[in-house]
Amino acid sequence: MLKMHGMRTPIGRPELRRRIERRLRTNPVVLLLGPRQCGKTTLARQIGGRRRAEYFDLEDLRDHQRLAQPLAALEPLRGLVILDEAQTRPELFPILRVLADRRPLPARFLVLGSASPDLVRSVSESLAGRVALVPMAGFDLAEVGSTALRRLWWRGGFPRSYLARTDQESREWRDDFIQTFLERDLRRFGVQVPPLALRRFWNMVAHCHGQLWNASEIGRSLGEAHTTVKRHLDVLSGAFVMRQLPPWFENVGKRQVKSPKVYVRDTGLLHALLGVASFRALEGHPKLGASWEGFALEEVLRVAGDREAYFWSTQAGAELDLLVFQRGKRYGFEFKYADAPGITKSLQVARHDLKLDRAFIVYPGAKSYALADWAEVLAIGELRARLAKVMPEAKGSAGKRRHGLSRAGAMDQALAPGRVRG
Repeated sequence: MLKMHGMRTPIGRPELRRRIERRLRTNPVVLLLGPRQCGKTTLARQIGGRRRAEYFDLEDLRDHQRLAQPLAALEPLRGLVILDEAQTRPELFPILRVLADRRPLPARFLVLGSASPDLVRSVSESLAGRVALVPMAGFDLAEVGSTALRRLWWRGGFPRSYLARTDQESREWRDDFIQTFLERDLRRFGVQVPPLALRRFWNMVAHCHGQLWNASEIGRSLGEAHTTVKRHLDVLSGAFVMRQLPPWFENVGKRQVKSPKVYVRDTGLLHALLGVASFRALEGHPKLGASWEGFALEEVLRVAGDREAYFWSTQAGAELDLLVFQRGKRYGFEFKYADAPGITKSLQVARHDLKLDRAFIVYPGAKSYALADWAEVLAIGELRARLAKVMPEAKGSAGKRRHGLSRAGAMDQALAPGRVRG
């Protein structure tokens, strides 16, 4: 139970919990990976409460000392072992490999981590073929209900921001989160960039939300080399607070864009970084459309997965906000903050050049409707149910893959520059 407006209001995450429990049945180690404060600990404790479980908070000095001799501490345990904030103890992963290879298997491990270079490198090297990755973020629309669309879009999905009693408390929490994330959390990940430099960078990138990445331009504005600002972007992407959406390009006889687009993944953080004081102010803000695009994009990727997700754009101006590949089919998405969007010339060009199997225009209205035999306007509240019918790997596809964590694996993607495929 979580409190909201003084009432005990349950906001369950049943689909995510079931996905974790399913992975635990078939894998010795499950890594629950997501940004700080997104609810990983709460969910892990709920799962642990259903069975015999041992919990270690690796940021707690007492639990840290309990693992001074990790093999001796972990080897006798049975059932479920939860290791929270695992990025603080990367030396544990070679030991988990030994424990995961025991037969019969007396214990399974649920490892919680906020993305960091050390965590990714340690898991990639030590647990390849033994670990299932379950990505996690804040609340999504399916979890809070479509009637809470405006609240979720404005406040973002971080539980303490979304559940705050007032908008003012929500804004204060987000401001505090940004400050502590930059000043404390990133240093715990081993990032040594000065917090002030990262704050200036993050503020500037927020104003580029939904736009093409231009490292040289941002570098000139900040007085830093383009390689330096690219490292800043990789740091924030690796911590799951920024998204680099890679471009798709192929031989269609046109000059195509080959730079990634950048998004602040949580729109609540985006609005805090932009200094937007209220939802009413957002409605008159120049970034209204871009904010909606980022919000709707993340909702689609929660359902469709982000392993084969791209955008497409040509130098002539044709573009597609999101292109998703699943089992040989191509699905296109446009995100429009409009009352009654229709098929644009740009979408027609994308359909022809990319040979789209189906296209969706996602908007904030309440009613979905067909535009053609290949295109439809999709109300965001109906998004999950509709995509589950037409996309073969919809409904949590991001959590269905077992990861060997090769260079092409999703964990490496979290820290790698935007991928370009062709």
